[in-house]
Amino acid sequence: MLLQVFLSGFLEFRLIDAIDIILVAFLLYELFNLLKGTSAMSIFIGIVAVIILWKVVTVLEMALLSEILGAFISVGFIALIVVFQPEIRQFLLLLGNSSFLNNQRRRFLFWKLKQINDRLDVDPITHACQKMANAKTGALIVLSKTNELRQFSDTGDEIDALITDQLLESIFFKNSPLHDGAVIIRNNRIQAARCILPVSSNMRIDVALGLRHRAAIGVTERTDAVSVIVSEETGEISYAKSGIIVTHVKPAQLKNFLDKEFNSE
Repeated sequence: MLLQVFLSGFLEFRLIDAIDIILVAFLLYELFNLLKGTSAMSIFIGIVAVIILWKVVTVLEMALLSEILGAFISVGFIALIVVFQPEIRQFLLLLGNSSFLNNQRRRFLFWKLKQINDRLDVDPITHACQKMANAKTGALIVLSKTNELRQFSDTGDEIDALITDQLLESIFFKNSPLHDGAVIIRNNRIQAARCILPVSSNMRIDVALGLRHRAAIGVTERTDAVSVIVSEETGEISYAKSGIIVTHVKPAQLKNFLDKEFNSE
């Protein structure tokens, strides 16, 4: 009997059903890529957990709990638009972009054929930080990982250039119009400069650290990015990850840290 039901359901499966499944899977995959590495990802996982719990209690005929969760989900749609407004906007812009199907990452269903080198060119970053530390030139460099940081790079000026220590030094030169703000490095290229970052509100941060350091910590609290800071007052190098800052870093220590974060096999 069960076999007959299965076979009848299989025979009723149409080509349009397969296309429907593929398109839904593709949209969910793009949404996952958009949210991963951000604080919104945790919210998304929580919402999925609530939906799964609602389905379970509905199947188990737990009427009261099912009624409560159902009401929460129906009303929560409006709240989702408010919470995910930046991500929804970015997702719609992505779908409307003419280069969406011909970007530098060719995609076929769930596989990516990357045309770029995944390894980060660490040497020019450490050399530039060492020179700027000696000259007491303030700098803030953000290195993207899974999150592309477009919400922050869009606030600055696009550069899209290879990483060189001369370019980094010229950007953060005191008289440069690009020196005020952060440089964002993504896909082993300097994507943008003069970018605005969120400032951390963590009260446990050392009061001796200024806004540059707080912005470096803030972006790592909200994403999985890594930030490197050169103090204009002391010339000291620091780096931040996951909301935690490490100060008094030597150039060799910075190189080892970046190699471990981005170039480890």
